[in-house]
Amino acid sequence: MTTPDSPAVDCRALNDRLVSVLKPFASPIAISFHAPGETPPAPRVEPRYPAPNEHGRTGQVPAGCVFWIQGADRTFATAAADHGNCSVGSYTHGFLTLEEAAAKDDVGAVLEAGWVDQAAVMSLPHVADKPGSVVYGPLADSPSPPDVVLLRINGLGLMTLKDAFPDMPIEGKPQCHIVAMAKEQNAVAASVGCALSRSRTGMRSEEMTCVIPGRRLAEVVDTLEATVGLDRAMASYASADAKRFA
Repeated sequence: MTTPDSPAVDCRALNDRLVSVLKPFASPIAISFHAPGETPPAPRVEPRYPAPNEHGRTGQVPAGCVFWIQGADRTFATAAADHGNCSVGSYTHGFLTLEEAAAKDDVGAVLEAGWVDQAAVMSLPHVADKPGSVVYGPLADSPSPPDVVLLRINGLGLMTLKDAFPDMPIEGKPQCHIVAMAKEQNAVAASVGCALSRSRTGMRSEEMTCVIPGRRLAEVVDTLEATVGLDRAMASYASADAKRFA
């Protein structure tokens, strides 16, 4: 988040430039973490929870990654209970400790199935400080750079990112931990997604996600634009060369 001494940043302009270079499937979303007791800059959606399962687990949505889909269209705040149906996501976003998450039935289910092992769960990046709320919304509407910018991109977008940032990690399951990587490690990162997240969000098979730390947003957009310029020059050369084979 910005401070009183931070230079002004036009999030709408950066959003438009980001869309131009990465051509995401939906609007880039801003994700901001707010401390306990801090009033979030957006209203919380009125919670509507289904009946809890036999272990008492429920939430406003099947998993916090569903808020990524909703946040492309409107800005809203969420609390810990809203994320409660997905214990892994609640851990990666700082709402639960590792010990609390490990005791939940859904974490037990993925461990028992062998989908992930205990070492993988214990090594997951996570938000260090427990938030009071997390706000989601279109980047274009954000008054200041958020903690994290998240986009749903295709293979060409992923290629562009990897060209621009050769050391960028490309993660697998679970998908949600890349948010913590951007916030806590200041990392540009991408994810090929995971079966749980795709099932819960309805993301299409060709969609992947990437994250950009908010404090690096202007720098990242500048670098992406330079990369796209070089890629277009090489594509033009390759296209001209290929005409010999027509």
